[in-house]
Amino acid sequence: MDRESALALMHQYVQNISLRRHMLAVEAAMRTYAKRMNEDESEWGIVGLLHDFDYERWPDPPSHPVEGSKILRELGYPEEVIYAILSHADYLPAYPRVHLVDRVLYACDELCGFLVACALVRPDKLEGLESKSVRKKLKNLSFAAAVNRDDIQRGAQELGVDLDEHIAVCIEALQGIQDQLFDR
Repeated sequence: MDRESALALMHQYVQNISLRRHMLAVEAAMRTYAKRMNEDESEWGIVGLLHDFDYERWPDPPSHPVEGSKILRELGYPEEVIYAILSHADYLPAYPRVHLVDRVLYACDELCGFLVACALVRPDKLEGLESKSVRKKLKNLSFAAAVNRDDIQRGAQELGVDLDEHIAVCIEALQGIQDQLFDR
């Protein structure tokens, strides 16, 4: 299990550039949290990178992420990686978020999508973006309406971190890969 193989798998299954960028964003956030928590950055990064790799082919619950988990098992990915990916779906009660990696993935998933949406309407993208302005945008339900605000709140709560701190950590993570997330 290495990033190069995971990235090739992602490219094989995902053609939509926005979805690819989302997966890269979640990967960056997962790596940042792994480093902060003294966990395996490579493994956590791969969880983030592959969490939605099956979404284009099987977007409807429960097929996503169940179909992807079958592919990952066939390819020999570790069960803890597969479990974490399955646990990010609230509609799969057989996979509660019991491990730290599960909770971090859930906490980062929707928030990373929201942060990219925030950055897209700013001239400097992620540079200078602060938690307080993200919180203000979260209150505007017509902005990035598809993003589930309850999931963002629940993710931070399950992780046991203050939402402002969580937002700041994810902003920092995404700033590190900004050139991969936005067209120039």
